Formats: sequence, structure tokens, C-alpha cells
Amino acid sequence: LNRVKELVLDLRTFSRLDEGEFKTVDVVDTIDSVLLLLKHRMNNRIEVEKHYGPERMFYCYAGRLNQVLMNLISNAVDAIAGEGKIAITTSHTAEVFLISIRDTGGGIPEAIRSKIFDPFFTTKPVGQGTGLGLAISYGIVQDHGGSIEVQSEEGVGTEFIVRIPRDLELQRRK
Repeated sequence: LNRVKELVLDLRTFSRLDEGEFKTVDVVDTIDSVLLLLKHRMNNRIEVEKHYGPERMFYCYAGRLNQVLMNLISNAVDAIAGEGKIAITTSHTAEVFLISIRDTGGGIPEAIRSKIFDPFFTTKPVGQGTGLGLAISYGIVQDHGGSIEVQSEEGVGTEFIVRIPRDLELQRRK
């Protein structure tokens, strides 16, 4: 019953109906709810390391940030064929809030790295991927006035770094 209660609460957190609104969210709670929803796909084969900075509260499009995190973490899970690790780090500077998702999967070949944010580009087999996850995530981060970058090495893994301005609340008030 506790597991069901936890899942329902996390589903409520994840599926906010106010995705078109800016609001202050607890990024740690948001990440943890995404991880719970993806736990069955990790199937005790993927270790998740959490490195959360002291700043947890963040002003953003809450539901849309959920979607970015779901896409990036889900892709990290897909990138790991057997056992592996996903490291999730949050931090901030005076100007930006940073979220890093790093996996120990196969990495992204250099030849296709420039295409990964293109709509409908996918490396997944037909019927398994739409090629929209990273394109949508890129657009959402851009809507926040931020950036998303990828660092990858074949055979070692991939890291996505999301940077979103911390002064969004001030910008919205203007």
C-alpha cells in the first residue's frame, strides 16, 4: 500500500495539469518522481547516483520541465544495454540552474551528434522511437531561455547538461 501511495503521489507530481504556467517547483522531488516512474525499466540493472545541490526550488514551466527530465532520463536508461550507471547532478550559479544527466551507455557516435535534436531523428528501431523526445526537450529548454548541450564519448557514455536562467521569475514579472 505504501508503494501504491508513493506511486500515486509521484504521478500527481509528474502529471501537473498546469504545465502552461510558470511556478516554483522542487527540482529534487521532480527528478525523484521521474525516477520512480522509470524504476521498472531500470530493473535493478542500473544504479542511479544523485548529486543534488543545496538549491532545490526553481521557477519554471513545471510540467514542461518534467517532460524534459523524463525524456533525458528515459534516453539514458535506453542507452545502457546491460548494467550501468546514471548520475544526476543539480547545481547553480548566480545566473543559471544546471541539471546534468550522465550515463554509462554506448555513447553517441560523432557522425550523428549534430542530428540528435532534429525532429524525427532516432537511432531506435522502427516502432520503438519517434525521434521527438530530444527535439521537444530542446524546444522546452529554449522556451525557458536556456540551453542544452551534449558531451559524449563512444563506449564511455553521454552527458546532457541543461542550463536554465535563474531570473525567469523576474523576467516574467516585467
